[in-house]
Amino acid sequence: MKYIDLSLIIACYNEENLLRESVTRITSELDDSVFSYELIFVDDKSTDGTREIIASLVKKNKNFRALYHPVNQGRGKTVRDGIAIARGGVVGFIDIDLEVSSVYIPSFVRMILDGEADVVTGLRVYREGLSSIHRSILSRGYSWLVRSVLGIPLQDTETGYKFFNRKKILPILNKTKHNGWFWDTEIMTYAYYAGLVIREAPVLFIRRFDKKSSVRLVHDTYEYIKNLLGFHKQLVKQGYLLP
Repeated sequence: MKYIDLSLIIACYNEENLLRESVTRITSELDDSVFSYELIFVDDKSTDGTREIIASLVKKNKNFRALYHPVNQGRGKTVRDGIAIARGGVVGFIDIDLEVSSVYIPSFVRMILDGEADVVTGLRVYREGLSSIHRSILSRGYSWLVRSVLGIPLQDTETGYKFFNRKKILPILNKTKHNGWFWDTEIMTYAYYAGLVIREAPVLFIRRFDKKSSVRLVHDTYEYIKNLLGFHKQLVKQGYLLP
């Protein structure tokens, strides 16, 4: 198998309106870099034309691959499945809406390949404005809860902009169980307690207004807190935390 510097996972669910444009921007950044790469699309049973677009992209590009879920399973499972079949020395994923730009990818990959870190994630800095205040408040509040409940010093475990040393993250990947958004907290917590060197690098978050947010404030807040407390109990049983 030919060596690849980067495997980038593109988790998809009903992304027909922005997929082609975002992929063009991502590949433009990567083509201008020194890194060899593959894009792995993982479609989580989209109900729009996303699958057809993916199939068209894969057909035209030899370094694109695709995996299609037969049923909707959640963002965590989608990313986990993509990482499991990746071939790159570095494996990562970014949110396809590009609310955090793809321009950061090459520098994140370089930090891992140069041995500066085992994990590099985006630490979101929100552009000031009324539209982003609630996201900033929620992010900071959840970050405080994660640090307090799980005993880890990380500031933004939920960012959809993560890159890993593939060899080092694969054993940790098998520890994660959550199929939804809470998977991000799991993978970062286990990476920290496994002693991996983690670097959080500032990235600018710019809200898109041409897409509908999937955030359900009350429901999602309740689910995150419930999962967080359950995960704490799990870590205690596994010996990572004291009772």
